[in-house]
Amino acid sequence: MMWRAPLFLVLAFQMTLWLSPGAARAADPAPVDSASMLRALEDAFVSVADHVTPAVVNVSVKTKRVAPEAESPEQREQFREFFGPEFFERFFRRREPREDARSMGSGVIVDPKGYILTNNHVVENAESVEVRLSDDRKFKATIVGRDPKTDLAVLKIEPPDGSLPVAQLGDSDKLRAGQWAIAIGNPFGLDRTVTIGHISATGRTHVGVTTYEAFIQTDASINPGNSGGPLLNIEGKVIGINTAIVSSGQGIGFSIPINMAREIMTQLISKGRVVRGWLGIVIQELTPELAEGFGVKKDTGVLIADVMKGSPAEKAGLRSGDIIVEFDGSPTKSVTELQKRVAAVEPGREAPLLVIRDKVSTPLAVKIGEQPSDEEVASGPGEEPLGLTVEPLTPEAVQRFKLTATSGVVVTDVAPGGSGAQAGIRPGDAILEINRQPVKDVESFQRIVASMKAGEVVPVYVQRGGGRNEYVVLSIPDKR
Repeated sequence: MMWRAPLFLVLAFQMTLWLSPGAARAADPAPVDSASMLRALEDAFVSVADHVTPAVVNVSVKTKRVAPEAESPEQREQFREFFGPEFFERFFRRREPREDARSMGSGVIVDPKGYILTNNHVVENAESVEVRLSDDRKFKATIVGRDPKTDLAVLKIEPPDGSLPVAQLGDSDKLRAGQWAIAIGNPFGLDRTVTIGHISATGRTHVGVTTYEAFIQTDASINPGNSGGPLLNIEGKVIGINTAIVSSGQGIGFSIPINMAREIMTQLISKGRVVRGWLGIVIQELTPELAEGFGVKKDTGVLIADVMKGSPAEKAGLRSGDIIVEFDGSPTKSVTELQKRVAAVEPGREAPLLVIRDKVSTPLAVKIGEQPSDEEVASGPGEEPLGLTVEPLTPEAVQRFKLTATSGVVVTDVAPGGSGAQAGIRPGDAILEINRQPVKDVESFQRIVASMKAGEVVPVYVQRGGGRNEYVVLSIPDKR
């Protein structure tokens, strides 16, 4: 495959020379030195690798394993039978006490002060982080800040001599499908691996990896361990941070656009967190069936499924069943688009909305609030947690837990004795709905849970291994 693309370019170039209207129609066109062109292209790839590889680092993360409450042999055998031996061994080995777990990822130095961009999922459970450079220098790294909603994190190292290789950032807004893409990282522990491909698409959404998605899709080979490493253009500039793959397919990887990463990094460095605008609503796509039911045209806007109590949306008079057709003066047609636009508004500013309510256009104005942190995404009303740890329903999670769902969240841990455990929710379950409200991602899960009342009993729609769906009943804990 790597030979065909350059050869195709050579043939295309030759045809351009032969068929150009302004070209002289000689009987025997001057031959094109194909080998020289291929060597020039090869030299460009080598130059990028030589220049940027020193700025790509190996990120080694040490996490403390927590001792579980004792399980009976019967419980362990049930667990093994349900999830299979591979996941059983990995899960219980992770839970053994007094041992350390170590995982690895990639990162790229983007500032001479020692700032490194990587993925949030590489360092989110870190007890300590070590960074190793291509010259084998090792440094303890500080986590400057993390942003789960974009899966980005910023680390900082401080070499005694202050000497660090730095990668230059590009402009991801100018990318087009078909351009060259070069990935550098540490897949499977194989340091500084360089792979080459193309930009397959830009602005990819509904991937199910993060809350705010506008991914660069590439066929440059990305594998476990590449997470946090750079995606580069032919000029050697960073255009993305590699974050996900489609494990069931070949040549399908996703990178966070560097313009988004740059903005997140700036806030994490200056504030230690990312400040986003917030309405306090649960929203869903307006499908053709829903549009017909509400008596509006399809692709009209975004449907409000619920409004959180005390939220900016409730104070502005928004209601469940409203269809947002304009936000801040511009039409809006998708959940992803509205989420990104609301998040970009500075908290405290008033923004106009136009909604369709009962088939009537209604103008409103909302004072944008600050989006709450989701560090405790599985906390319910009051002080007692639900005892659930959830993560995005990625393609890798779908394959690992033998699921078929395309949206929702996957349960990765259930605290013994918590409300989730009492409801029968298990690690590996995908939560699809709570209280008849669709769970599309971690953010919607958080908002639905936060809107529920203490003492309320609600149905939860889950999917289990093998694609088996069922309802369980969850009791929201009372305040104490």
